[in-house]
Amino acid sequence: MNALFPLPGMSVDAATFADTLDGLDVGLYFVASDTRLVHANTAGQAILDARDIMREIRGHLVACDLAANQALQRLFAAAAQAGETSVPMIGTNGRRYVAHALPLTSGTRRCADVACSAATALFVRQVALTMPPRSEVIGKAFRLTPTELRVLLAIVELGGVPEVAAALGVAGTTIKTHVRRLFEKTGAARQADFVKLVAGYATPLREPAEYRQSAGAIR
Repeated sequence: MNALFPLPGMSVDAATFADTLDGLDVGLYFVASDTRLVHANTAGQAILDARDIMREIRGHLVACDLAANQALQRLFAAAAQAGETSVPMIGTNGRRYVAHALPLTSGTRRCADVACSAATALFVRQVALTMPPRSEVIGKAFRLTPTELRVLLAIVELGGVPEVAAALGVAGTTIKTHVRRLFEKTGAARQADFVKLVAGYATPLREPAEYRQSAGAIR
């Protein structure tokens, strides 16, 4: 499902709406009450193509895991009565995902022409700490030096001081000095708080391709 609305005669608003959905970094599906897939955004289609956690079979959206699929089908069937509900899922490769189902019951949806057949919006993402692709926003927010920002991200990604010191090729005492400064600047009380801080700056938008190609593991 590559388009929520038919391309011929697509309105500017509809095209903008579709482009916005494709800019999300989370898989998004519009699903009818009979599990028929009405639309998948770009990230959602990538999940379907991987055939690891979700699949499209004869136009219907199904989860690869039997128990998760049964839970989703119940949600789709009772979309008008249910509130937002989350379903944990495990992919065939062992990775964990979570699906959030949001019923679409507003009058606006019912009048949305082609989209009116969708009864549920399903958001699917892998359970993982997302490192902000443009983490300099964290540096600006807390007035961190480039080195302090690198240490902050390395602590979140690698763990403790010894691991970060080895990865950055510096002495452990140097990392400890930067960590103390990070505590002062961010207000964090312990290293575990850095994880919450970084996660809070994660973006729901897809990372531009040109940025993905130039970004390193630790910046």
